[in-house]
Formats: sequence, C-alpha cells, structure tokens
Amino acid sequence: MHSLRSALLDPRQVTRAARAGIVAVLVVGAFTRNVSVIVNATGALAVSYLPGVIRRDLDVPLPPWTAAYVAVAVLLHGVGMVALYDDVWWWDHLTHVLSASVVAGVGYVVVTAFDEHDRRIYIPQPFLGAYVVAFALAAGVVWEVGEEAMRQLAIAGGFEPVLVVYGLEDSVLDLVFDAGGGVVVALFGRGPLEEPARHLADRLRD
Repeated sequence: MHSLRSALLDPRQVTRAARAGIVAVLVVGAFTRNVSVIVNATGALAVSYLPGVIRRDLDVPLPPWTAAYVAVAVLLHGVGMVALYDDVWWWDHLTHVLSASVVAGVGYVVVTAFDEHDRRIYIPQPFLGAYVVAFALAAGVVWEVGEEAMRQLAIAGGFEPVLVVYGLEDSVLDLVFDAGGGVVVALFGRGPLEEPARHLADRLRD
C-alpha cells in the first residue's frame, strides 16, 4: 500500500504508467486493425515525450508534474478512441478540458514572458486570464476546423478518417470545455507556470 501511494505521488512513475497505458491502447488498435486508434495512440505517445524534450534540449524549467499531466491527458484521449467516447458521455468533455489546459498553459507562459520582457507591455491579471481563455478557445477552433478538414480529405481519398466528428453541436460543446481548460489555467496557472515564463523572458533579453 505504501509503495502504491509513493508511486502515485512520483510524477516520473505516473508518466511511465501513462505511457504504458498508451502502448496498451496501441496494441489494442493493432489487434483490432483500427487505424484510427493506432494513429491516435502513436501521436499520443509522441506527445507524451514533448515535455522531456523541452526540458532537456531547450533547457526550459517545467513544473515537476508537467510530463505526467500531459501523458495522462493524451492517455485519456487514446483510451477514449477505443470505446469510451461513444460509451461515456462525459469522457470527451474531460479530455477537452485537459488538452485545452495544456494549450492554455503554453499561451500563459508566452504572454507572461513578453509582459516581463518588455516594460512597455503591462497586462493586468484579469486581462491575462481573459487572454488565456481566448487563447484556448482560438486553439480549439483551429482544432475543430482542422479535424473536419482532415476527415473530409480522408473520405475524399477513400481512407478511413482517423478522427471522429459528431457534428456542429458537438463541436460547439467541445469549445465550451476548451474554454473551461483555459479557465483552469487562468485561475491556477500563475504559481506553477511562473518559472518557465521567467526563463523565457530571460531568453528574450539575451
């Protein structure tokens, strides 16, 4: 019991477990010959390594739980592709909040870095929060449009679409939860994202 609790509190262990789950989803996709699951799981596995690449190769200090958070977010998307998006009504909403919060975190770091870098720029905290939510929404719109475009291209080319689109109403609802991810970062992102934002500001000064 103690070892399990320790593992759950160790971000590296959580990251490894999430990646193992993504590999399991990939295996399920391979056995069922589901191209959509295979493509999404492969992409999810690649994304799970991005925080490590950013920290190691770009020398950006990220919060300890960043890699675990991203890995769990993409794992839940991969699991959803197997069946849960159809069977569990709230699963899509959860994954949109998580993925949008990751994107909003990037937007928060970038705009905060520019705010600190240039003294001519001053962004009050309420406006910063509104920007983060707008950034998450804008990214969500780009995703929804791109998702539909890729689907139509696949159909036109005679291929199975790797992304599932449920219609305009679902896309609008997705954007609502994307905004929710932005709200999460606007409310709670200041502390954990302050160090990478300061680091980026220092890079801009060099």
